Amino acid sequence: MAEKVDVIIDFRGSISSISLLKTTQIFEKMKPLEIMEIRGSDSDTRHDLFKVLPESSYDVLSADAVEKEGPFHQLRIRKRP
Repeated sequence: MAEKVDVIIDFRGSISSISLLKTTQIFEKMKPLEIMEIRGSDSDTRHDLFKVLPESSYDVLSADAVEKEGPFHQLRIRKRP
């Protein structure tokens, strides 16, 4: 069964550096165990995100390429307590 996503951020077509800043700001405000889904146009978004969030602050739940609604990359992370 899929877990409930608490925050969805869709950065398809946006500037990567601004996207990463916004993601880190939202992530800091999230409660422990909440799930964030990040959607981006390419896999670079995922790699860049791993550079700005401390590795010990989240668990990766899934990282997939999705074809519905046009191709994009989707990453789901859970904030650690």
